[in-house]
Amino acid sequence: MKQTLKNDILTVEIDSFGAEIQSIRANRSGYEYMWHGDKKFWGRRSPVLFPIVGSVWNGHYHMDGKEFALDQHGFARDREFTIVPDTPDDEAWFCLEADDDTLALYPRRFRLEIGYSLQGERISVMWRVTNLDNRDMSFQIGAHPAFNYPDFQASDSVHAYLAFDSRKVRTQLIAEKGCVGDSEEDVILDADSFLPVTGDTFSRNALIFANRQVRRVSILDKDHAPYLSLLFSAPLVGLWSPSADAPFMCVEPWWGRCDKVGFNGDFADREYVNTIAPGATFDARYMIIIENV
Repeated sequence: MKQTLKNDILTVEIDSFGAEIQSIRANRSGYEYMWHGDKKFWGRRSPVLFPIVGSVWNGHYHMDGKEFALDQHGFARDREFTIVPDTPDDEAWFCLEADDDTLALYPRRFRLEIGYSLQGERISVMWRVTNLDNRDMSFQIGAHPAFNYPDFQASDSVHAYLAFDSRKVRTQLIAEKGCVGDSEEDVILDADSFLPVTGDTFSRNALIFANRQVRRVSILDKDHAPYLSLLFSAPLVGLWSPSADAPFMCVEPWWGRCDKVGFNGDFADREYVNTIAPGATFDARYMIIIENV
């Protein structure tokens, strides 16, 4: 079931399946900012990643002395959420609680609430995770929104530019089975401190900026004009596009990350994991800003 937020500037559509943004459209021009989910490139639009971000080593992890199988990015993106009634007109909220199916994959009782707020040209995405179990709860959560490139042409040597709030960034790289290795590399920016996005930018999978290097990522058009920005306090952000001719890219604030190659420890000992006590709540948010709409 779809929920719609609308003001004089933007119309935002969210699906209760996965509590996923489906559309961000400019009212005046009709321009669509979100990728439309064509399976030729990637069949999703803006999935929420929970209770893991990325992959666990060999598709399995350990918790409570037992082994569990879990697919990349977890299960929340493939679940129907309940629409929360009686919310403000400029907000939409969705809720998912643990059940027998989730407990078979992840042995903790939880409540995951996802909210969206539209204020002018700004969309706030809010997450609230509550531990309903009688044991500590370790988890990860992340975003994976896909945005259309401005004026995309597959033949262009540069699809867009990226600007960061840091002039020097380093990336971790996916090494094996969806997991990172030990090496890091400097990301080479141009003379204007922009990263040109070309067909080769994501040839080795995602760029992963860890350790709170970056708090703002802006996509610029080919003339360096601002297109859209994401603001966040997440410890990591991933950048990804599936192929050189894909007409979109993802900017992904993460409170979590895939395993390192070969990690076989307890889930609570994974890097970038969040742990809350019974009855406690974890809150996080990020913001999408549509520039010059």
